Parts: sequence; structure tokens; C-alpha cells
Amino acid sequence: MKLGILGGGQLGMMMCQEAKDLKISTFIFSDTEDSPATKFSDEYIIAQYDDFEKLERFIQACDVITYEFENIPYKTLNHIFKKKPVYPDPQINNIIQDRLTEKKFINDLNIPTVPYLPIEESNQLLLVDEKFFPAILKTRRLGYDGKGQTVIDSKTEKLQIERKEYILEKRIELKTEISVITVRYQDNSLFSYKPIENIHKDQILHTSTSPASITLELQTKAIQWSQEIIKALNYVGVICIEFFIDRSDNLFVNEIAPRVHNSGHLTIESYNVSQFQSHIRAVCDLNPIAPELKTGAQMLNLLGEDIFKYRDHSKIERNEFFHDYFKKEAKKGRKMGHVTKIIY
Repeated sequence: MKLGILGGGQLGMMMCQEAKDLKISTFIFSDTEDSPATKFSDEYIIAQYDDFEKLERFIQACDVITYEFENIPYKTLNHIFKKKPVYPDPQINNIIQDRLTEKKFINDLNIPTVPYLPIEESNQLLLVDEKFFPAILKTRRLGYDGKGQTVIDSKTEKLQIERKEYILEKRIELKTEISVITVRYQDNSLFSYKPIENIHKDQILHTSTSPASITLELQTKAIQWSQEIIKALNYVGVICIEFFIDRSDNLFVNEIAPRVHNSGHLTIESYNVSQFQSHIRAVCDLNPIAPELKTGAQMLNLLGEDIFKYRDHSKIERNEFFHDYFKKEAKKGRKMGHVTKIIY
């Protein structure tokens, strides 16, 4: 079997690594020259996602196709979907790529999000009740790692917005953030990994720790809501649901990530089956395997020049596992690798 993967970043790289162990060949289609996944795939093409001539070669070579990030143009995904199986279904991205439709979808399942308002022009901000602030103004599309987000402490702040599609989210008294990785197979088998506790710095994930230090009630509710979401989407593959927990222990869904996720990297060492293997098994219709926690773990993201502290291996301790993404340019804030520390 040949698995096609759209996107050539570190998520695709780790899918390729797991696929080799499963004797599945991989074909990467990426629009970026410095793509980590191409170093581990059996084949690759570097081209724009609207290059339908090169896309056709990719489609014909693959048996099934998936993607490693959600912002691939829907037109591209839908074109492929007409010719080969694509998991997860591209229609799901139509919901999730827009923060407004995403939140409406979640709320329609009677699952809470933080309060939000659609915003299309600057004057609308002046009409918002003062009690709604402080708040975060977010672009409805293409935001990740804090991009496209502006904190507004008071409605008296003057802010000019240039585009038409935003949402304004009320800031809550945040206690912690967690994520739940869930996998659904083509035979409807459904499994969730234990909730993972996340700490962000400058709106980029810094550390992830599993299992999360939250109550059993919150663990159960987070897993239940994650499974309700994945079933309602008729989703095949691995999905990550990110949650906020406020100081009163109220749980809110923050975002849906329709893919393997940065916070799930620690599953490589801490579980019997990683999120990457689970995703491949699901989209390639292999036998389901239930994830079982082997040991606690903490993952540290290596951003920018942090990678150089580990590339000579002098900083790695006996209970640590270093993963290099083999990116050439160590830009500030760029994810260059990660370290997972086993917690006994």
C-alpha cells in the first residue's frame, strides 16, 4: 500500500517514520523545499497545491491520501477526493477552517466554548458590552501558534481591522489547558488517549505533560466530548480537541485540530501505539489497536536556536528522547525539534 501525505512538515515526517515500521510506503506532496518529511518518504513532489498536473501524478501513485495540516486548499482536497479515498473527509475542513463555523458546530452538539461574537468591522467593537472585555480578536481563518490574534483589554482601545472575518472571544480566568487525542477507524472503532496538559509561551506550545493533573470528572468529560465531536464529524483518523479549564473547573472546547497534533508527540514513547501509528492504521484500514499508557511523559518543544543545545547530544539525559526535524534554518519561534522526558 502507498500512503499519500499532503504537507511535508514534522507531522508528516513522523507519519513516514511510523509507516516504515508498518511496511507502508509513503509519498509526500509539499509546497516547501525545506520539508522534513521528504527525508523519510519513499517519494515526494515539491509543487504548489494548485499545480493540478503534478497533483495528478501524486493521485495516481497513491492508494489512500491524508494530510498533516488543515489549511490545504479545499479545492485541492476535493479534487483528490473525487479520484481516491481521502481521510479525514475534506468536507470536515469546510467546518474547521473557519473559527466561526467551528464554534457553531461545537455549540450545536451542546458542548460549550468560551463566549464569542462575530466581528466584521471596527465599529462593531464599540458596540460590544464593556463586560465582554478583556477579549481576544482572532481571524476566522489561517491562524495558528498565536498568529492572527490580538488581545483587547478594553473597548476603549482603538483598533482598526482590515479584513471582514473575525471573531471576538471573551478571555476567561484560565486555570490550565488540555488536549485530547482521539482516533476513529473505518470500522467505527474509537479510542482516546488520556488528556494531556499543555503550557504555552508567547502563544506557542512549550510543554505537554501526560497524564494531565486534572480531576477524574474533567478527564471523563473531556474524553466524552472529544468522542462526541469525532463521531458527529464522521471522522476517520486522529483528531485533537483542545480545551480550556477555568478557575472554577469549567471545561470549554477551544479548537479542533483535524490531524495529529504537537501535544501528542509524547505518545511515541509513552504509549504502546503512538498517535502517528494510530492515524496511519485508521486511514489505511488496518486492525485497530487500543492505546495504553506505558509511562508518564513530558514533551518540550525546541524552538529556533534551542535545537543547537541538543544536536550534539550533550544535553540529552538517559530518560530523554530527542527528535530532530532536520530543518535548515533555525528561525525564531520555528519548531525545530522536541525532547520527550519519561516520568517514572
